[in-house]
Amino acid sequence: MEDKEKRDIVWHHGKLTPAAREKSLGGRGAVVWFTGLPCSGKSSLAREVEAALVEGGVNAAVLDGDNIRHGLNRDLGFSPADRAENIRRIGEVAKLFVQNNVVALTAFISPYRSDRAAARALVAPGEFFEVFCDAPLAVCEQRDTKGQYAKARAGRIPEFTGVSAPYEPPDKPELTLKTGEETLEQSARRVLDLLKKAGLGRRLRRD
Repeated sequence: MEDKEKRDIVWHHGKLTPAAREKSLGGRGAVVWFTGLPCSGKSSLAREVEAALVEGGVNAAVLDGDNIRHGLNRDLGFSPADRAENIRRIGEVAKLFVQNNVVALTAFISPYRSDRAAARALVAPGEFFEVFCDAPLAVCEQRDTKGQYAKARAGRIPEFTGVSAPYEPPDKPELTLKTGEETLEQSARRVLDLLKKAGLGRRLRRD
């Protein structure tokens, strides 16, 4: 893009202030970033939390790794550079969700700490919750209904996280879930409790 074209691009602000939006809509936005090995339970957990939030009157939506690669990121592969770009784009989309008072639940392997840190930096402090789905590799392989781990070990899927590509676990996540031991309902309850303590989902019932 030429310098002149860059100068012509400006951010357009809405008529409503963030405070006015929150008052009218009854809540603010946030990013709940689920990360973990393939088949560690990220997508199932995100959907479970989404359902509980929406049923409780909280505007929430899931950004799922597979779904995003069907459209927005269909041009990307699984090289380190493409993985970084995949997460960069999702971070920007999640930021837009937050600005529109939506709780964005992102379910991506997002194997690199630097990429997750960059996504966190896009939103204000207190608006990003990193949730580590900490399931042992053996458990993830047992859950793999697609047979991807077996294909990766056979060399048929290159750059597969946990087998031929690295995964960097979070240093200081807001929440660590032992998704190989907890039930889906137990893990979802812990996420919902975290959000309630942060002032999100105030109308949610606590069991």
